Order: sequence, then C-alpha cells, then structure tokens
Amino acid sequence: MSIPRRALVAAAVALVLPLSACGSGDSGGSTDASGKVEGDITFQTWNLRANFKAYFEGVIADFEKKYPGTHVKWIDQPAEGYADKISADAAGGTLPDVVNVSPDLVAPLAKAGLALDLDKSAAQYEKEYLAGAWASHRIPGMTGTYAFPWYLNTGPLFYNKSLFKEAGLDAAQPPTTYDELFSEALQLAKKSDGKVATLANVPTVEDFGRYGVELMNKAGTAFSFNDAKGIELLTKYKELYDAKALDAQALTATPESSGRKFLTGAVAMNPGSALDLGNFKKQAPNLYRNIGITDQITSTGKVNMYVMGVMVNSRTKQTPAAVAFAHYVTDARNQMSFAKKVAIFPSTAGSLGDPYFTQEDGTDETRVRIAAAKSLKNAVNYTPVLFSEQMKTALRNEVAKALQGKESPKTALDNAVKACDTLLRQQG
Repeated sequence: MSIPRRALVAAAVALVLPLSACGSGDSGGSTDASGKVEGDITFQTWNLRANFKAYFEGVIADFEKKYPGTHVKWIDQPAEGYADKISADAAGGTLPDVVNVSPDLVAPLAKAGLALDLDKSAAQYEKEYLAGAWASHRIPGMTGTYAFPWYLNTGPLFYNKSLFKEAGLDAAQPPTTYDELFSEALQLAKKSDGKVATLANVPTVEDFGRYGVELMNKAGTAFSFNDAKGIELLTKYKELYDAKALDAQALTATPESSGRKFLTGAVAMNPGSALDLGNFKKQAPNLYRNIGITDQITSTGKVNMYVMGVMVNSRTKQTPAAVAFAHYVTDARNQMSFAKKVAIFPSTAGSLGDPYFTQEDGTDETRVRIAAAKSLKNAVNYTPVLFSEQMKTALRNEVAKALQGKESPKTALDNAVKACDTLLRQQG
C-alpha cells in the first residue's frame, strides 16, 4: 500500500500520552481566531512526507498565496514514537501550532489546556463536517471540540469464497449477523478439522462496541464493557477458540500477521480496505479470484470509523493563522484532493456524495470505495477517546486469560474494567 496503515487507521495508532508530561502554566496564545490571518506557524504531520511531499507543499503554497504575510513551516514525524514526541514537545513548550492527531492523542492535551476548543474559536466551521466526525474529538467529561476532523477510513470484511464452499457454506451469502458469523465459523472449523479458522484476532474494545456493548458511562468516568452483553461476546469467542474457529495464534496476532494468514488460506475472513485488493492481486492471485466482499458485522447498524484530526495548539501566538490553516487543510476541496491520492475518505459534509464515491466502474476497488463511503455517513468511532494503549493491553491480557480458560469471561472483563478504571483515574 502507498501509505503505512499506521498513519491511516487511528485504531491502530492509539498511543498513550501521559497527562503529567503536559504541565499547566499560563496560555501564551489567544482563543480569538477572528483577527487578521498573518504570521509564521508550524504544521506537524504524522509520517506523511515520504509519500505526499508534493501534495502538502502544494497545499501550503496555496494557503500562503491566499493569505499574504503567512508562512507555514512543515514538520513531519515518523510513525514510531509519535506520541512520545508530542509529549516531549508539550512538556517543553515546543508543541507546533497545528498538529496532526488522532482522538486519543487529543484527550490528554485538551485536559492539560493545550488544545484549542473549536466550539469556542471556530464554531462557524462545524456545519462543514460530518456530525460523527466533528464529534470524534470531543472528550467525555469536558465541553468542547478539540480538533478539526480530517481523513476517515473504514473497510469491509473480505472472505475466501473457496473456503466457504469447501465447508458447505453459501459463498454468495456471507454472514451478516453475529449469530450467523459464529455459527458458520464453527461449521467451517469442523469441516476443515480445525485447519481453517474464520477469524484471526481476539475481540478489542471496538468489537465490543460493534456488538452493542455500552463501553463507558455517560459521564466518561468509568468503563462498563463487563456488562451482560460484553460477557456474552467474550463467551462466544471462547467457544470459537476452543473449536479452532478462532486462529490459535490470535492471542499474539497483529494486523500484519492476520493479513498473512488470510493470504495463505489459513483464515477465512479478515477486515481490510480497498488498499488491500491490489495486494491480494499481486501476492495471492488465487485468493483474489475467490475474494468475497461483505459489510462489517455490527449489532448497532453503524460501522466503525477510524478518524484523524488536525489540532490547534491553544498557546499559539498566531491563533487566526493557525485556525485558518487547520481549516484549510481539512476543507472539502483539499480533503477531496487527498482522498483521490490514497484510499481514505473525506470528513466533510457532502463530499461522500461526489461521483468518485458513488459511481460504479465495474472494478472491485471502486465497489469497496463506494460501499465504504456509504457506510461512513453514519459511522462512529467505537474506540473511546479516553481508551489508552495501556488500557488496550489490560483488556487484551484479560481476554487472553478467558480464551485460555484461566478465568471466566465475567472475571476477565471485571478485572479488565477495574484495571482500565484505575488507569483512567491516573489520567487526571
């Protein structure tokens, strides 16, 4: 793929930014963005220079032309260690004026008073974005929106039609509900004598969300995914694991390793995006000929949305310029231009109705793009903004114990919620 998945999929990059690193102190900037757009600002992106240098240089040049007297210095940071870099900059008072973030990175910055509240400083722009995308950078327990939504991503489930046929399943009618998924997974494992699993990953907090579990209380002060529905989902996964319908290596799987399992025919279903189709065609032509494409399975009717954002440093000395540039990068014209360079989707209202996202041309790539664009119109980001990398690890460890039979699903989720609540209190 032309852009690292880590930079495209926010769910894969939820990194912890310690609140303690942010400090407090007096704000050096103004929340008033209504003044003249002028001055020097810095703009930081997340692992995008290698593939999109010309695009961003063009956006910056156009902005500087539109607003004479402005100058934008572009900084690009590598994917690895990005959260640590933001943390160090926040602590040292060197945070750039405009910063590429994911929702989880916004939360500690907003709590520390370092993220500009756009509901106060740029509320006039809210209507330009999809409601779910604008809301994705709101923090439970706080009022305000702390970043402009930028590019979105989602994707379908891919499945191997030949493996479904070999198991006596209808390859033209893939599962559309969790009950169907679990039933067909057990049948596929039984027919293959445990040689073919249907799924390759243990359930994450996003999966609990899609299953319809209430992940947090309304105030955002405690987690609640250990309710009856959460226990039900983990119990189902335990059944799959015991029957080898969930891959034996799922406890240590990564998106990359799961993708390889799917490529080799060891796993029958795997989530992905339009980017993956070219990979299938090149690396596994037999799979490509037998690829099935279906919607994400949810109990809520809403698919998961991964979202990136552009935050304005509340301490910038050039608030009008920083807000104007953050809006410019994420406006409909520039988002549409970016979406045609890589398989992502604009967060701007109306953009998903463009012919690029609605008109079929007979290719699978376009079919996936159109289906994803349609689903994004009411998609949600299931991963809680406050769910840190440490919390993900705590949940994963407890899920592993349940699948291995070391704890009951209820005990495992009770322990995970307790650990996550402790970490939540430590965030401040």
